[in-house]
Amino acid sequence: MDINKLIAVRRAVYPSQFNMGEIDKDALKQLLENANMAPTHKMTQPWFFKIYKNKAKTRLGKAMVHAMKVYSPLDLRQDFKKKKIFEKCRLSNCVLGIFMKRSTEVSIPEWEEIAAVAMAVQNIWLSCVDQKIGCYWSSPQYTAQMHSFFDLNADERCLGFMYMGKFDHTTLPVKERMGIASKVEWLV
Repeated sequence: MDINKLIAVRRAVYPSQFNMGEIDKDALKQLLENANMAPTHKMTQPWFFKIYKNKAKTRLGKAMVHAMKVYSPLDLRQDFKKKKIFEKCRLSNCVLGIFMKRSTEVSIPEWEEIAAVAMAVQNIWLSCVDQKIGCYWSSPQYTAQMHSFFDLNADERCLGFMYMGKFDHTTLPVKERMGIASKVEWLV
């Protein structure tokens, strides 16, 4: 699919929309190779990923529920949220943990490192469209409570999860957006 079409049809696709089917390991490897080509200031390449499949998804779901309860112990919607977390993990073929490692060797603002990770994720997202994989990036606040589950160092943090499953994006209508002309000022 041509790059302009990929960008136009890229959408958040939720686990309840996924089709049955396995995302093969080679497709996942290619998504990650494409992520690794993202721009990065001073080549810090701050992104890294963890892929959760099968029983690992169940362990992740349990850790997410525990972290959610610790993060918001007084939330009256905990039972609803717990079911939602487990359902998203169950319906996804895999869940990609999205992480950032802060550079200690060069002085780069944290927002630039986060932006680099976001660009890596965008590369994954566009590649998913091409591979007929649906996905969406979720960034729950409770991930800060999961540091030990992820076995992260002090200079690392979780920036969320990408839920993934088989899906054909060409079945989605292109969403209309406000025209770019209203968002650009030409200075000559």
